[in-house]
Amino acid sequence: MGSSRLSFGPFLYDPVTGSLWRDGKSVAAGPRPVALLGLLLEAEGRVVTKADLMDRAWTGLAVEEGNLTVQIAALRKLLGARPDGTEWIVTVPRVGYRLPRQEDGRMAPVASQPPSVAVLPFVNLGGDADQDYFADGVVAEIITALARFRSFSVVSRHSAFVYKGRSVDVREVARELGVRYVLEGSIRREGAQVRINVQLVDGVTATNLWADHFEDGISHVFAFQDHITERVASIVEPAIEIAEIQRSRRDRPNSPAVYDLYLRALAAIIDESIESNAAAYALLQEALAMEPENAMLLSHAAWVLEHRITMGWPRLGTDDKAECVSLARRGLQHSAGDPRVMAHCGMALLQTGKDYEGGMAVLEAAAAANPNDLLVAACSGIAALHCGDIEHALERLHRAPKLGPRDPDARFSLTGIAMAEIFRGNYEEALSFASRSLALNAHFDPTYWMLIAAHAHLGNMEQARQFLRALEKMAPDVTLEGILAGQPAKNPQRFAPVLEGLARAGMRPRP
Repeated sequence: MGSSRLSFGPFLYDPVTGSLWRDGKSVAAGPRPVALLGLLLEAEGRVVTKADLMDRAWTGLAVEEGNLTVQIAALRKLLGARPDGTEWIVTVPRVGYRLPRQEDGRMAPVASQPPSVAVLPFVNLGGDADQDYFADGVVAEIITALARFRSFSVVSRHSAFVYKGRSVDVREVARELGVRYVLEGSIRREGAQVRINVQLVDGVTATNLWADHFEDGISHVFAFQDHITERVASIVEPAIEIAEIQRSRRDRPNSPAVYDLYLRALAAIIDESIESNAAAYALLQEALAMEPENAMLLSHAAWVLEHRITMGWPRLGTDDKAECVSLARRGLQHSAGDPRVMAHCGMALLQTGKDYEGGMAVLEAAAAANPNDLLVAACSGIAALHCGDIEHALERLHRAPKLGPRDPDARFSLTGIAMAEIFRGNYEEALSFASRSLALNAHFDPTYWMLIAAHAHLGNMEQARQFLRALEKMAPDVTLEGILAGQPAKNPQRFAPVLEGLARAGMRPRP
């Protein structure tokens, strides 16, 4: 996005040439101070650990920490004091250093970045020091699990454990570590039982965003640790995502920053309407004009078109299918193994491109990369439902809502389960799961397909027609032909019971 040069106060730094200017004049500086300055600027106000700074300035070399202290002192001397007399570089005790973002109008505009989270050491409430190993192990596992998500970054265990045994204000921790969210918890052992409390806090407002507790016998300690890790990892991601969307709407509704455009597009995607889908695509195209190789943007643009085609909604361009597949392949090219990028792109290849083997391979790789991601589990399950074994699909689909029972994305898996039950002739079961999906999101077209079809197969024609009228109000152009055109055709007979139920209820065959 524009020039790669970074400015702060009277200074301008060029990371390509490693050169520094002050008020337009070149500043003579050694390579190591300049390397340290570059990393501090890239952090955009967040704390940079000593280990990361040493790795940047002495790549591949083992050096004493005192060398870093000397080079930071040299850099401070080089920069001089700020106009208010304070240092440009702030020391964060026992952690590292940071270069605060300036508010004096001379700092170059910086695009907003995806959020970050710190997992603090859990407090041992039982007073038994022997339990520290367990609490520390749980925290380490949670950090590892959260690190698999690409929609936010996680502070390293080394940096977070600086706060072990300290009574801290989460706002101070968030400021020192440069994070938006803090996950904290406590552990207590009473006899054979262990209880752990966990809460996610907004590091700026100190607002509690989510809290839960876990309790089980000490004999199940390892399974218990896995359970905690899975639950926290699967709930923190959507909690952060929702908080970020709300913050974007409140704080920067007109910001042109790429990340803000992405958040606004994501909010429109979640709305699930024909109009919001088109608005999301326009926002993503605007963002892609600035960052054409951004895998997250490419995969979401492919997702928007894939969803539109699957629903049978009106086209946005001359050839939405070709554009969808092109976006998906470009997204995979730049995905760097991101599970969510792979999930969206894999579904686009399978649903829209009819590349069943390729799409399934991508989705299986995504599921292996992050088994705790609800959306990834749902996408891989739906793919198996269309192109693989139904029992295997149900295993994936049932796992997804367990990962996030209150997450709106659970509608994908719940509707998928309803579809599988229709395939198997279990219409009452299908109604149960489709109704749960409807309670989470009342604007998801496939949920209505399942409700209509299941009621029609059961002979509940009035209820089937009632849901058909509701669907036609949301999607006036819906037809059997349009729905069929958006479905995978590897096994054409598998989807036939859904179409048959829709036909019985009176859905129009074609435009």
